[in-house]
Amino acid sequence: MQLMDQNKTPLFDALMNYVNEGTIPFHVPGHKQGRGNKVLTSILGSTTMAMDLTCMEDLDNICNPKSVIKEAEKLAADAYKADNAFFLVNGTTSGIQAMIMSVCNPGDKIILPRNAHKSAIGGIIISGAHPIYIEPEIDPFLGIAMGVTPVKVREALELHPDAKAVFVINPTYYGIASNLKEIVNITHSFDVPVLVDEAHGAHLAFHEDLPMSAMEAGADLAASSTHKLVGSLTQSSILLHQGNLINPEYVKSVLNLTQTTSPSYILLASLDIARKEMVLHGKERLLQTIELTRKAKEELGKIPGIYVLDTDILNSDGKYALDPIKLVINVRDLGFSGFEIERILRKKHHIQLELSDLFNIIALVTIGDDENTINTFINAFKEIVSTRPLNKILRYSLDLPDLPEQKVLPQQAFYGETHLVSLAEAEGEISAEMIMAYPPGIPLICPGEKITKEIIEYIQLLHTEEAELQGTQDPKVRNIKVLSHRLVLLKNQTGTIQNVG
Repeated sequence: MQLMDQNKTPLFDALMNYVNEGTIPFHVPGHKQGRGNKVLTSILGSTTMAMDLTCMEDLDNICNPKSVIKEAEKLAADAYKADNAFFLVNGTTSGIQAMIMSVCNPGDKIILPRNAHKSAIGGIIISGAHPIYIEPEIDPFLGIAMGVTPVKVREALELHPDAKAVFVINPTYYGIASNLKEIVNITHSFDVPVLVDEAHGAHLAFHEDLPMSAMEAGADLAASSTHKLVGSLTQSSILLHQGNLINPEYVKSVLNLTQTTSPSYILLASLDIARKEMVLHGKERLLQTIELTRKAKEELGKIPGIYVLDTDILNSDGKYALDPIKLVINVRDLGFSGFEIERILRKKHHIQLELSDLFNIIALVTIGDDENTINTFINAFKEIVSTRPLNKILRYSLDLPDLPEQKVLPQQAFYGETHLVSLAEAEGEISAEMIMAYPPGIPLICPGEKITKEIIEYIQLLHTEEAELQGTQDPKVRNIKVLSHRLVLLKNQTGTIQNVG
């Protein structure tokens, strides 16, 4: 196979050619290369505003790419060792939903871990799919969900051989990866495709010290957030495809249902440039990032009362590999919550974390960091800890709630007849909404699931800690929509799911 020239940036080059030609635009956007919005131009610059263009012959069309977008996507597929790549400007959410919609018709089963991102639940609602949840491994000390085991995937497939796909997270928000290669092999032995949420794994393909990427493991589709860790602009992502279990032309048709017809060419160009930079310089930059994170772990590991997530946690039970650039710090023995640490770092030290939860924080280290940013974080964290001399103060002992019982398919619950109740009084009701802390965006309750006392208490605790909760129509997440008629999932004699009031 002929090697592709990864020095090329066809989409970006075409964009700049148009800008440099001095073409007089009689097309959208209405600011006309910035002349119609001088305030925004003074902030973003004339070049950026001139690059804010629309689909035209010179610049190709994202809905049916034939020239520069198609060439740029081929280069991305080559870089990720995929057969096909589709550029996304609606975020990885659109890629995850397209993956699910590409394999599931209404009522079709899809196997997935219960700690899937809300975008996966959204894809299930849109497609009408029937989720078969696998419980991920739970780390009781960290209080977080980990990966899923190949054994549980096989068991789920044996119980549900009619499943249309297996959905896997690689890695989790906290950097934990499952044994993806074995999961893919098992799933393919059932002639079932594997879909991968690789929102936090766009960098995995570019350094051998990182967990295995989805394409390398043989997955069929993977949605990759290039903007998170590879350097493209926020909201730009790539959907990757390989193999013959899923038709790439159908995937593109599904994408076109929700993909904007007016994509930001600034975002598209950033994908083109980020791909080139990672292929040419990614290994070197990722090595630097790994070394910076290792230094931070060593320094922070010397502080009494904290635990820094590292390879000592790994085993074969859903903790197969760890992304070494994820800096996860557990603060439960200090008597702090992760939310408190985040607020102090933001307000006092002007440092914004990626995520906090009851017990942990995530400081995201990327190719954009250096010795100065890492040292600033380490010193700020040490200063915070020095104000809390007492160690081993367990502030909370509340475990993650058990997996709720699914009573109704998510789509049917979402579109069903509902009424509003106080969350405090919702025990036993069937939810018609999601509730999650964001980040990480993993629902505690999904449409169609029975609301338990444990879930209510956990959400109330998150309220007490001022966590960012969302998912309900009530912006304060004090009330929740529930089904007016309690429905249950029953199987008729043919094995078809039906609702019975």
